[in-house]
Amino acid sequence: MSSLASVFTPNEAVSKRTLWIVGGVWFAIWVSYWALFRPEIFPSPLEVIRSFPDLWWEEGLAQELVTSFKVNVQALAWSSVISLGLAYFSVIAFVRPLVTFVSKLRFVSPAAFLFVLIVATHNGHQLKVSMMTLGITVFFVTTMTGIVAAIPKEKFDHARTLRMSEWRAIWYVVVRGTLDQAIDVLRDNAAMGWVMLTMVEGLVRSEGGVGVLILNQNKHLNLANVYAIATAIILVGLTQDYALGVVKNILCPHAALTLERR
Repeated sequence: MSSLASVFTPNEAVSKRTLWIVGGVWFAIWVSYWALFRPEIFPSPLEVIRSFPDLWWEEGLAQELVTSFKVNVQALAWSSVISLGLAYFSVIAFVRPLVTFVSKLRFVSPAAFLFVLIVATHNGHQLKVSMMTLGITVFFVTTMTGIVAAIPKEKFDHARTLRMSEWRAIWYVVVRGTLDQAIDVLRDNAAMGWVMLTMVEGLVRSEGGVGVLILNQNKHLNLANVYAIATAIILVGLTQDYALGVVKNILCPHAALTLERR
């Protein structure tokens, strides 16, 4: 009874087993609602499951997932290098206006730069990666710049008392000191990259991808296939997020210990 009460009590610590049980209850409620109260035009959960074999073997879902995954990973790698570089050097006054300008571009869709990117790239693959990189970078820079700006001044003062140069202080305080948070931002933007894929692959249909596949199925109102593809994307995204979480625990074990203590 105490365990049951704890899941309804604010700020109550519960075990992972309890959270799994609660998650299972919510999943059962969602599936039941979907099956019993869905409009007739929408497929049932069983119809979505039955559509997987045809999508996998006939429509080439596996290959399309691989194609999209490659685009996502490449865009994520480029945006990480660009964004972290800008965010880390935002402590330099000369770089700060450029960082501010890039962060403001988050209000503009990457599609607005389609023609410019077509001229700047050589093929459809590069164009998709460039659009994805642009879309991810503006949000990555915004979040990481905020993290860097929030570093307490005392940490820099402590580095100076250890006779570190300003550049060495940037390495230890800014780069290494925010590595765990940078990986968390990377995980968030990796998820956002999957959200952007449908738009990008819809605009640039060369090489295909799950974005093209899901738009084609949606055009013909094959909604069972649409939700099956969406489910596959969620599973791949969760796997990617879990892998990045493992990397974070390896590179930043102190962060995992801090969470456990809390």
